[in-house]
Amino acid sequence: MIPNRKIIHVDMDAFYASVEQMDNPLLRGKPIAVGGSENRGVVAAASYEARKFGVKSASSGVMAKKNCPELIFVKPRFERYKEISSKIQKIFYEYTDLVEPLSLDEAYLDVTINKKGNPSATLLAQEIRQRIYNEVGLTASAGISVNKFVAKIASDYNKPNGQKTVNPEDVTSFMEELAIRKFHGVGKVTTEKMYQLGIFTGKDLKSKSVDFLERHFGKSGIFYFNVVRGVHNSEVKSNRISKSVAAEHTFDTNLSSEIFMMEQLDLIADILERRLKKKNVAGKTITLKIKYSDFTQQTRSKTLPYFISGKGMILEVVKELLYQERMKNSVRLLGISLNNLNTEERKFVVVQLKFDF
Repeated sequence: MIPNRKIIHVDMDAFYASVEQMDNPLLRGKPIAVGGSENRGVVAAASYEARKFGVKSASSGVMAKKNCPELIFVKPRFERYKEISSKIQKIFYEYTDLVEPLSLDEAYLDVTINKKGNPSATLLAQEIRQRIYNEVGLTASAGISVNKFVAKIASDYNKPNGQKTVNPEDVTSFMEELAIRKFHGVGKVTTEKMYQLGIFTGKDLKSKSVDFLERHFGKSGIFYFNVVRGVHNSEVKSNRISKSVAAEHTFDTNLSSEIFMMEQLDLIADILERRLKKKNVAGKTITLKIKYSDFTQQTRSKTLPYFISGKGMILEVVKELLYQERMKNSVRLLGISLNNLNTEERKFVVVQLKFDF
Protein backbone atom coordinates (compact mmCIF):
# COMPACT_ATOMS: atom_id res chain seq x y z
CA MET A 1 0.00 0.00 0.00
CA ILE A 2 1.32 3.44 -0.93
CA PRO A 3 1.53 5.64 2.22
CA ASN A 4 -0.45 8.86 2.26
CA ARG A 5 1.38 12.02 1.35
CA LYS A 6 0.45 15.49 2.51
CA ILE A 7 0.24 17.86 -0.42
CA ILE A 8 -0.66 21.56 -0.27
CA HIS A 9 -1.59 23.44 -3.43
CA VAL A 10 -1.24 27.20 -2.88
CA ASP A 11 -2.96 29.44 -5.43
CA MET A 12 -2.72 33.22 -5.23
CA ASP A 13 -6.03 35.06 -5.58
CA ALA A 14 -6.28 36.98 -8.89
CA PHE A 15 -2.52 37.41 -8.66
CA TYR A 16 -1.67 39.94 -11.40
CA ALA A 17 -4.73 42.06 -10.67
CA SER A 18 -4.19 41.86 -6.91
CA VAL A 19 -0.58 43.06 -7.27
CA GLU A 20 -1.80 46.05 -9.29
CA GLN A 21 -4.43 46.88 -6.67
CA MET A 22 -1.91 46.52 -3.87
CA ASP A 23 0.57 48.85 -5.57
CA ASN A 24 -2.03 51.42 -6.59
CA PRO A 25 -4.61 52.23 -3.87
CA LEU A 26 -6.78 54.01 -6.48
CA LEU A 27 -7.48 50.62 -8.10
CA ARG A 28 -8.61 48.87 -4.92
CA GLY A 29 -12.20 47.69 -4.95
CA LYS A 30 -12.54 48.51 -8.64
CA PRO A 31 -12.95 46.18 -11.66
CA ILE A 32 -9.60 45.98 -13.41
CA ALA A 33 -8.18 43.93 -16.29
CA VAL A 34 -4.47 43.30 -16.69
CA GLY A 35 -3.60 43.32 -20.39
CA GLY A 36 -5.69 44.17 -23.43
CA SER A 37 -7.62 47.39 -23.99
CA GLU A 38 -11.15 48.48 -24.82
CA ASN A 39 -10.22 48.55 -28.52
CA ARG A 40 -8.09 45.42 -28.97
CA GLY A 41 -6.08 42.72 -27.23
CA VAL A 42 -6.84 39.97 -24.76
CA VAL A 43 -7.23 40.14 -20.98
CA ALA A 44 -4.44 38.29 -19.14
CA ALA A 45 -6.09 38.51 -15.70
CA ALA A 46 -9.07 40.14 -14.04
CA SER A 47 -9.82 41.30 -10.50
CA TYR A 48 -12.68 39.70 -8.61
CA GLU A 49 -14.65 42.91 -9.01
CA ALA A 50 -14.37 42.48 -12.80
CA ARG A 51 -15.11 38.76 -12.72
CA LYS A 52 -18.60 39.51 -11.40
CA PHE A 53 -19.32 40.95 -14.85
CA GLY A 54 -17.97 37.92 -16.68
CA VAL A 55 -14.56 39.40 -17.40
CA LYS A 56 -11.89 36.70 -17.22
CA SER A 57 -8.59 35.52 -18.63
CA ALA A 58 -8.52 35.32 -22.45
CA SER A 59 -11.59 37.56 -22.81
CA SER A 60 -11.25 40.02 -25.66
CA GLY A 61 -10.73 43.58 -24.44
CA VAL A 62 -13.68 44.78 -26.52
CA MET A 63 -16.10 42.25 -25.02
CA ALA A 64 -14.72 42.79 -21.51
CA LYS A 65 -15.42 46.54 -21.75
CA LYS A 66 -18.87 45.85 -23.15
CA ASN A 67 -19.72 43.55 -20.24
CA CYS A 68 -18.19 45.91 -17.69
CA PRO A 69 -18.30 49.57 -18.81
CA GLU A 70 -16.42 50.69 -15.66
CA LEU A 71 -13.53 48.31 -16.39
CA ILE A 72 -10.03 49.76 -15.98
CA PHE A 73 -7.27 48.32 -18.17
CA VAL A 74 -3.78 48.06 -16.68
CA LYS A 75 -0.57 47.23 -18.53
CA PRO A 76 1.12 44.03 -17.26
CA ARG A 77 4.33 44.41 -15.23
CA PHE A 78 5.88 40.96 -15.28
CA GLU A 79 9.09 41.96 -13.53
CA ARG A 80 7.01 43.13 -10.58
CA TYR A 81 4.98 39.90 -10.56
CA LYS A 82 8.22 37.92 -10.65
CA GLU A 83 9.59 39.93 -7.72
CA ILE A 84 6.47 39.26 -5.62
CA SER A 85 6.45 35.59 -6.65
CA SER A 86 10.05 35.20 -5.46
CA LYS A 87 9.08 36.50 -2.01
CA ILE A 88 6.20 34.03 -1.83
CA GLN A 89 8.36 31.09 -2.90
CA LYS A 90 10.95 32.04 -0.29
CA ILE A 91 8.23 31.50 2.32
CA PHE A 92 7.40 28.08 0.83
CA TYR A 93 11.00 26.92 1.13
CA GLU A 94 11.00 27.70 4.85
CA TYR A 95 8.55 24.82 5.21
CA THR A 96 9.83 22.23 2.72
CA ASP A 97 12.35 21.76 -0.06
CA LEU A 98 9.75 19.82 -2.05
CA VAL A 99 8.21 22.80 -3.84
CA GLU A 100 6.94 22.56 -7.42
CA PRO A 101 6.01 25.98 -8.85
CA LEU A 102 3.48 25.72 -11.68
CA SER A 103 3.61 29.41 -12.54
CA LEU A 104 4.24 32.72 -10.77
CA ASP A 105 1.04 32.39 -8.76
CA GLU A 106 0.69 28.73 -7.77
CA ALA A 107 2.75 25.84 -6.46
CA TYR A 108 2.57 22.39 -4.90
CA LEU A 109 4.25 21.74 -1.57
CA ASP A 110 4.90 18.26 -0.19
CA VAL A 111 4.86 18.71 3.61
CA THR A 112 4.76 15.01 4.53
CA ILE A 113 8.10 15.69 6.17
CA ASN A 114 8.53 19.41 6.81
CA LYS A 115 11.03 21.79 8.35
CA LYS A 116 8.61 22.90 11.08
CA GLY A 117 8.03 19.40 12.39
CA ASN A 118 4.30 20.06 12.27
CA PRO A 119 2.23 16.92 11.55
CA SER A 120 -0.82 18.96 10.45
CA ALA A 121 -0.79 19.99 6.79
CA THR A 122 -3.97 21.97 7.43
CA LEU A 123 -2.30 24.14 10.09
CA LEU A 124 0.78 24.57 7.93
CA ALA A 125 -1.38 25.82 5.04
CA GLN A 126 -3.07 28.32 7.36
CA GLU A 127 0.30 29.53 8.60
CA ILE A 128 1.72 29.87 5.08
CA ARG A 129 -1.31 31.84 3.87
CA GLN A 130 -1.12 34.14 6.91
CA ARG A 131 2.58 34.76 6.34
CA ILE A 132 1.97 35.60 2.67
CA TYR A 133 -0.64 38.14 3.76
CA ASN A 134 1.53 39.62 6.53
CA GLU A 135 4.81 39.75 4.61
CA VAL A 136 3.66 40.32 1.03
CA GLY A 137 0.22 41.89 1.42
CA LEU A 138 -1.76 39.49 -0.77
CA THR A 139 -4.27 36.74 -0.09
CA ALA A 140 -3.88 33.13 -1.16
CA SER A 141 -6.10 30.07 -1.19
CA ALA A 142 -5.00 26.51 -0.52
CA GLY A 143 -6.08 22.94 -1.00
CA ILE A 144 -4.74 20.15 1.17
CA SER A 145 -4.98 16.43 0.43
CA VAL A 146 -3.17 13.16 -0.25
CA ASN A 147 -2.22 13.94 -3.86
CA LYS A 148 -1.70 16.83 -6.26
CA PHE A 149 -4.91 16.30 -8.23
CA VAL A 150 -7.26 16.50 -5.23
CA ALA A 151 -5.26 19.32 -3.60
CA LYS A 152 -5.54 21.46 -6.74
CA ILE A 153 -9.30 20.99 -6.95
CA ALA A 154 -9.63 21.72 -3.23
CA SER A 155 -7.71 25.01 -3.52
CA ASP A 156 -10.46 26.37 -5.74
CA TYR A 157 -13.21 25.34 -3.34
CA ASN A 158 -13.19 28.31 -0.94
CA LYS A 159 -11.64 31.03 -3.12
CA PRO A 160 -10.75 33.76 -2.51
CA ASN A 161 -8.73 33.77 0.72
CA GLY A 162 -9.82 30.34 1.92
CA GLN A 163 -8.70 26.76 2.10
CA LYS A 164 -10.11 23.25 2.12
CA THR A 165 -8.69 20.00 3.44
CA VAL A 166 -9.77 16.69 1.95
CA ASN A 167 -8.65 14.05 4.45
CA PRO A 168 -7.66 10.57 3.25
CA GLU A 169 -10.93 9.03 4.42
CA ASP A 170 -12.94 11.74 2.64
CA VAL A 171 -11.28 11.57 -0.79
CA THR A 172 -13.73 9.00 -2.20
CA SER A 173 -16.87 10.89 -1.21
CA PHE A 174 -15.33 14.24 -2.23
CA MET A 175 -14.57 12.98 -5.73
CA GLU A 176 -17.94 11.26 -6.12
CA GLU A 177 -19.89 14.41 -5.25
CA LEU A 178 -17.77 16.70 -7.43
CA ALA A 179 -19.30 18.14 -10.60
CA ILE A 180 -17.40 16.81 -13.60
CA ARG A 181 -16.77 20.35 -14.88
CA LYS A 182 -14.69 21.00 -11.74
CA PHE A 183 -12.26 18.17 -12.43
CA HIS A 184 -8.85 19.68 -13.12
CA GLY A 185 -7.93 19.03 -16.75
CA VAL A 186 -11.48 18.44 -17.96
CA GLY A 187 -12.18 21.35 -20.31
CA LYS A 188 -15.38 22.53 -21.94
CA VAL A 189 -15.24 20.12 -24.88
CA THR A 190 -14.61 17.08 -22.69
CA THR A 191 -17.28 18.22 -20.24
CA GLU A 192 -19.86 18.38 -23.03
CA LYS A 193 -18.82 14.96 -24.27
CA MET A 194 -19.17 13.54 -20.77
CA TYR A 195 -22.61 15.13 -20.41
CA GLN A 196 -23.67 13.39 -23.63
CA LEU A 197 -22.52 10.10 -22.11
CA GLY A 198 -24.51 10.71 -18.93
CA ILE A 199 -21.47 11.66 -16.82
CA PHE A 200 -22.28 14.68 -14.67
CA THR A 201 -20.52 13.92 -11.38
CA GLY A 202 -17.55 11.97 -10.11
CA LYS A 203 -19.94 9.21 -9.08
CA ASP A 204 -21.19 8.93 -12.67
CA LEU A 205 -17.59 8.79 -13.89
CA LYS A 206 -16.71 6.13 -11.33
CA SER A 207 -19.50 3.89 -12.63
CA LYS A 208 -17.80 3.62 -16.04
CA SER A 209 -15.30 0.86 -16.84
CA VAL A 210 -11.74 1.42 -18.03
CA ASP A 211 -12.71 0.01 -21.43
CA PHE A 212 -15.62 2.44 -21.74
CA LEU A 213 -13.49 5.45 -20.81
CA GLU A 214 -10.60 4.49 -23.08
CA ARG A 215 -13.01 3.89 -25.95
CA HIS A 216 -14.45 7.39 -25.62
CA PHE A 217 -11.45 9.38 -24.32
CA GLY A 218 -8.40 7.47 -25.58
CA LYS A 219 -5.32 7.57 -23.35
CA SER A 220 -7.05 9.99 -20.98
CA GLY A 221 -9.55 7.25 -20.09
CA ILE A 222 -7.25 5.47 -17.64
CA PHE A 223 -6.35 8.84 -16.08
CA TYR A 224 -10.04 9.62 -15.45
CA PHE A 225 -10.59 6.09 -14.13
CA ASN A 226 -7.81 6.51 -11.57
CA VAL A 227 -8.24 10.10 -10.38
CA VAL A 228 -11.94 9.69 -9.57
CA ARG A 229 -10.81 6.92 -7.21
CA GLY A 230 -8.26 9.22 -5.60
CA VAL A 231 -5.33 7.52 -7.33
CA HIS A 232 -2.76 10.02 -8.58
CA ASN A 233 0.82 9.15 -7.71
CA SER A 234 2.63 12.05 -9.37
CA GLU A 235 5.26 13.36 -6.96
CA VAL A 236 6.00 16.99 -6.19
CA LYS A 237 8.94 17.47 -8.56
CA SER A 238 11.44 19.98 -7.23
CA ASN A 239 14.85 18.41 -7.80
CA ARG A 240 14.30 16.88 -11.21
CA ILE A 241 16.37 18.20 -14.11
CA SER A 242 13.88 18.02 -16.94
CA LYS A 243 14.40 16.80 -20.46
CA SER A 244 12.14 19.64 -21.51
CA VAL A 245 10.71 22.85 -20.07
CA ALA A 246 7.24 23.98 -21.10
CA ALA A 247 4.45 26.45 -20.42
CA GLU A 248 0.91 26.39 -21.75
CA HIS A 249 -2.51 27.92 -21.19
CA THR A 250 -6.07 26.75 -21.80
CA PHE A 251 -8.40 29.59 -22.75
CA ASP A 252 -11.90 30.12 -21.40
CA THR A 253 -12.87 31.42 -24.84
CA ASN A 254 -11.52 29.81 -28.02
CA LEU A 255 -9.20 31.96 -30.12
CA SER A 256 -9.58 32.22 -33.88
CA SER A 257 -7.22 35.10 -34.69
CA GLU A 258 -3.46 34.59 -35.00
CA ILE A 259 -3.00 38.13 -33.64
CA PHE A 260 -4.77 37.18 -30.40
CA MET A 261 -2.77 33.95 -30.34
CA MET A 262 0.53 35.84 -30.57
CA GLU A 263 -0.52 38.04 -27.65
CA GLN A 264 -1.14 34.93 -25.57
CA LEU A 265 2.06 33.28 -26.76
CA ASP A 266 3.95 36.39 -25.62
CA LEU A 267 2.61 35.82 -22.09
CA ILE A 268 3.36 32.09 -22.27
CA ALA A 269 6.90 32.81 -23.48
CA ASP A 270 7.39 35.07 -20.43
CA ILE A 271 6.55 32.17 -18.13
CA LEU A 272 8.73 29.77 -20.12
CA GLU A 273 11.72 32.14 -19.99
CA ARG A 274 11.39 32.43 -16.21
CA ARG A 275 11.27 28.65 -15.83
CA LEU A 276 14.36 28.27 -18.01
CA LYS A 277 16.23 30.85 -15.94
CA LYS A 278 15.15 29.21 -12.69
CA LYS A 279 16.46 25.84 -13.89
CA ASN A 280 19.48 27.51 -15.52
CA VAL A 281 19.02 25.59 -18.78
CA ALA A 282 18.78 26.28 -22.51
CA GLY A 283 17.60 24.19 -25.44
CA LYS A 284 17.76 23.78 -29.18
CA THR A 285 14.30 22.48 -30.13
CA ILE A 286 11.25 24.77 -29.84
CA THR A 287 7.81 23.16 -30.07
CA LEU A 288 4.50 24.96 -30.47
CA LYS A 289 1.57 22.97 -29.10
CA ILE A 290 -1.90 23.72 -30.44
CA LYS A 291 -5.11 22.15 -29.16
CA TYR A 292 -8.17 22.96 -31.25
CA SER A 293 -11.78 23.45 -30.16
CA ASP A 294 -12.61 19.94 -31.39
CA PHE A 295 -9.92 18.68 -28.96
CA THR A 296 -7.56 17.52 -31.70
CA GLN A 297 -3.94 18.41 -31.05
CA GLN A 298 -1.06 19.47 -33.26
CA THR A 299 2.61 20.22 -32.61
CA ARG A 300 5.03 22.16 -34.79
CA SER A 301 8.76 22.07 -34.03
CA LYS A 302 12.03 23.57 -35.18
CA THR A 303 15.55 22.63 -34.07
CA LEU A 304 18.27 25.29 -34.07
CA PRO A 305 22.02 24.69 -34.34
CA TYR A 306 22.59 26.47 -31.02
CA PHE A 307 21.10 26.65 -27.50
CA ILE A 308 18.64 29.43 -26.64
CA SER A 309 16.74 30.45 -23.50
CA GLY A 310 15.70 34.07 -24.11
CA LYS A 311 12.10 35.05 -24.75
CA GLY A 312 12.93 37.10 -27.86
CA MET A 313 14.52 34.25 -29.78
CA ILE A 314 11.88 31.77 -28.58
CA LEU A 315 9.07 34.04 -29.80
CA GLU A 316 10.79 34.57 -33.13
CA VAL A 317 10.70 30.82 -33.78
CA VAL A 318 7.20 30.43 -32.34
CA LYS A 319 5.85 33.10 -34.68
CA GLU A 320 7.36 31.27 -37.62
CA LEU A 321 5.75 28.02 -36.44
CA LEU A 322 2.37 29.70 -35.86
CA TYR A 323 2.19 31.04 -39.39
CA GLN A 324 3.66 27.88 -40.89
CA GLU A 325 0.18 26.78 -41.98
CA ARG A 326 -3.38 27.97 -41.56
CA MET A 327 -5.34 27.00 -38.48
CA LYS A 328 -7.90 24.32 -39.19
CA ASN A 329 -10.19 25.44 -36.37
CA SER A 330 -10.42 27.81 -33.41
CA VAL A 331 -7.88 27.17 -30.65
CA ARG A 332 -8.54 26.30 -26.99
CA LEU A 333 -4.94 25.78 -25.80
CA LEU A 334 -1.49 27.01 -26.76
CA GLY A 335 1.81 25.89 -25.35
CA ILE A 336 5.53 26.35 -25.94
CA SER A 337 8.19 23.84 -24.95
CA LEU A 338 11.94 23.79 -25.24
CA ASN A 339 13.77 20.46 -25.31
CA ASN A 340 17.05 19.01 -26.53
CA LEU A 341 18.41 20.74 -23.41
CA ASN A 342 21.98 21.22 -22.25
CA THR A 343 21.37 18.98 -19.23
CA GLU A 344 21.33 15.33 -18.29
CA GLU A 345 18.50 13.57 -16.43
CA ARG A 346 19.32 12.84 -12.82
CA LYS A 347 17.41 10.30 -10.80
CA PHE A 348 16.57 10.79 -7.17
CA VAL A 349 14.59 9.00 -4.51
CA VAL A 350 12.06 10.65 -2.26
CA VAL A 351 11.38 8.81 0.98
CA GLN A 352 7.80 9.25 2.16
CA LEU A 353 6.45 8.37 5.56
CA LYS A 354 2.90 8.23 6.83
CA PHE A 355 1.65 10.64 9.48
CA ASP A 356 -1.75 11.66 10.78
CA PHE A 357 -3.32 14.25 8.51
